Amino acid sequence: MLMFMNPKIVKSRDIYGVECEVPISDLRWRPAAYAIAIRGDTILLVSEDNGYHLPGGGVDLGEMPEDGVIREVKEETGLEISNLRLVGLLSTFFTPSHQKKSEHYQSLLLYYLCDVADGEVSLDDQMDDEKEYGLMPEWVSIAHLDTLRVGSTVDWRPIVKEALQD
Repeated sequence: MLMFMNPKIVKSRDIYGVECEVPISDLRWRPAAYAIAIRGDTILLVSEDNGYHLPGGGVDLGEMPEDGVIREVKEETGLEISNLRLVGLLSTFFTPSHQKKSEHYQSLLLYYLCDVADGEVSLDDQMDDEKEYGLMPEWVSIAHLDTLRVGSTVDWRPIVKEALQD
């Protein structure tokens, strides 16, 4: 039996838009879940130097995506969310620019519309790396959505707009 190597390469990007070619064999799998929390005419976002993104992040092995987004939102914003409804799903290749060694990921991104159940915006539950990168949760006017600088490898704004139309 003759076996052929597949020299397939994907293009991966970091949050600054820097693109690199990555062999598939170097990819790691990373599911992630993000919250779309609306309060009146504002949306809950997390800002850092490179722009805004939705609160959320990687889902741990053995963790359900819904539990992952609840945990991530609590860590990043201090808020507790409930009534999660899956409203979007994307996939991407990305390379974190803040890691010391270069790792490359294929990510499945799940987006949940949710309600804020309890709490006040706070930095108290942030992990050390989140504090290091200056993640700041804030309520931002939905009217400014189109003018925000996206601080992610994926433009999440179309998913938010679609979720708000339903």
